[in-house]
Amino acid sequence: MEITAGQYELVYNFFSFTIATMGAATIFFWLSRSQVASSYRTALTITGLVTFIALYHYVRILDSWDSAYTLVDGVLTQTGVAFNDAYRYVDWLLTVPLLLVELILVMKLTRSETSSKSLRLGLLAALMIVLGYPGEIAADTGTRWMFWGAAMLPFLWIAYELFVGLSDSIAAQPAEVRGLVNGARWLTLISWSFYPVVFIFPMIGLTGGTTAVAVQIGYTIADIVSKAVFGLVIYTIAVRKSEADANASPA
Repeated sequence: MEITAGQYELVYNFFSFTIATMGAATIFFWLSRSQVASSYRTALTITGLVTFIALYHYVRILDSWDSAYTLVDGVLTQTGVAFNDAYRYVDWLLTVPLLLVELILVMKLTRSETSSKSLRLGLLAALMIVLGYPGEIAADTGTRWMFWGAAMLPFLWIAYELFVGLSDSIAAQPAEVRGLVNGARWLTLISWSFYPVVFIFPMIGLTGGTTAVAVQIGYTIADIVSKAVFGLVIYTIAVRKSEADANASPA
């Protein structure tokens, strides 16, 4: 994909910013485990793991982006090394199920509910990513639309589980965090909805370097919100629930 030097630098800077964001988030989440009750520390560990996995893959993405282009006499040209966008899907295959698991864990449901909901949502999330990848690398629009539609089925099922399957569990949360937990599922739905929108950029008339830049920046912004920002919401829920549990304990 031919792009201008300005477009290359824009995407490069977005990748660099994301690496710094994911690195800082990882350190923060793992160092903050001591600030929450033991029952919520696994959720924070997974939150940090999500941003750490993203950090690693964004380092690889940035390196691949840098290897795909070079400046020759002040003009940006392709090196012949293809940009490997598969790093994103490997990242999502690992992190997207974990994002749902950390939400379930911080809600502190019963053991059976935690296991069943984590397994079901995790498998749906993995299926969504697996179905999306063939469309991402497809050259023709028809194939892209077919796999987009297929990946939307588990996405809609996840949305149903979040807003119907978890409704009673959220209603049973302490009053101090009920709004935050509800906000976390809305943040999940809104940020995840951005991915299928970005996916269709090449299918709605965007062409050339504009498509490449829009897709890379779009996915990157969605990753920051769905992982680092979502992690901060999980951290806040864990802190408040820890405080509520401590206040409810007999002196």
